[in-house]
Amino acid sequence: MTYRLQGRRLVTLAVPIILTQVGMNLLGVVDTIMAGRYSVEVLAAAALGHLWTFGTLIFAMGIVFGIDPIVTQAHGARDSERMGLALQRGLVVALIATLPTIGLWLATEKILIALGQDPRLASLAHDYTVIQLPSVPFFLGFLALRQYLQGRGIVRPALFVVLASNLCNILFNWIFIFGKLGAPEMGVVGAGLATALTRGVMFGVMLALVLRGRLYIGAWTPWSRRSLKPNRLGEILNHGVSIGVQYSLEVWAFQIVMLWAGHLGEAQLAAHSVVINMVSMSFMIPFGLSQAATTRVGNLLGENKPQQAHRAAWIALGMGGGLMCFFAVFFAVFRDELPKIYSADPRVILLGASILPIAAGFQIFDGIQAVGGGILRGMGRTRPAAIFNLFGYYLLALPLAWWLGFRTDLGLRGLWWGLALGLALIASTLLIWIRRNGPMTLQPGRAE
Repeated sequence: MTYRLQGRRLVTLAVPIILTQVGMNLLGVVDTIMAGRYSVEVLAAAALGHLWTFGTLIFAMGIVFGIDPIVTQAHGARDSERMGLALQRGLVVALIATLPTIGLWLATEKILIALGQDPRLASLAHDYTVIQLPSVPFFLGFLALRQYLQGRGIVRPALFVVLASNLCNILFNWIFIFGKLGAPEMGVVGAGLATALTRGVMFGVMLALVLRGRLYIGAWTPWSRRSLKPNRLGEILNHGVSIGVQYSLEVWAFQIVMLWAGHLGEAQLAAHSVVINMVSMSFMIPFGLSQAATTRVGNLLGENKPQQAHRAAWIALGMGGGLMCFFAVFFAVFRDELPKIYSADPRVILLGASILPIAAGFQIFDGIQAVGGGILRGMGRTRPAAIFNLFGYYLLALPLAWWLGFRTDLGLRGLWWGLALGLALIASTLLIWIRRNGPMTLQPGRAE
């Protein structure tokens, strides 16, 4: 298969996935905007609650993603039974991952106070979080269904679900935050309830699409005790725990730096939040591409075509780095104007403009490391990415960011230089690893 055709296949997969990721990111943006329109206190409490719920839910999400290499490779091998069992076991694993997540959410107030947060805001954040407890299994179930379809190259249903869910989220927020259509005015609790109901809608609509559209045809087997076999559930957990650790290490590295930015001052925290919002949106591009790479590499390995899988991997890496070059130039050229979209405060604008060139510099590395992680998931080798994140963020990026931010005159720029150098190390090690141990090293019939 030519490079052009491989690239076309990747783009066909990636575009709906990228739009889906942008849509999921918008759910949080809408919550923030509508909570802010109610009161500053509700905005702060919802933001604090979201920081904790997302920071803990990301590990459970990674565990569910453990079905990725199984589904993608089984699809390539046309093994319908293995695909069906992978979904069933993925749903079981989603329920297992729900339990520790709920336990952490029940301790929201105590943990936030222990982290030095205002007790009043911690209490409100706890209320915002606890009302979402019933939604955890539904959200993880939605992800299991999405990954099952995505691993088979079926990506449009998830996009439809996320677009519909955004409309529902706006409506639910309007009703329950502000007390419309006869509902009580619930403030921050209403924001949490709206999020919970939206997750329920996501799972319900996705399940309905799968069943009514008969999207399981050719990839299903009846439920049986085989779905609960411990060694097969362990296979998903083996992949998923590594993915969850990888995602958690990355997310919490940025969360920690946000807390440090707050110690530098209010303006520094605001500027940091503004730029993080921008890079989070740009990150949806390589993150969506990484999921397309997982599907493509896994499918080709399942077909016993490791050379084509290797080619697809390098095309995906090139596309990830190349697309992020656009954002790098965009952030650098418009560094003085972009912060004005978020704030009219001259200090915030100036500080934001000072760190945007650094953010521009690490866009390429961010794109490469995101796509590299997707390639490893498609191969079924999820542990190296977690190890690289551990070393890159916690042995280099965070210590260096702290030293540059608090022991030199760089301040906020120092925090960002630390992150940039950590990302550069992670991207470089992933490139070296893929070159030496990439899909082509897996012999036909031995894809992991």
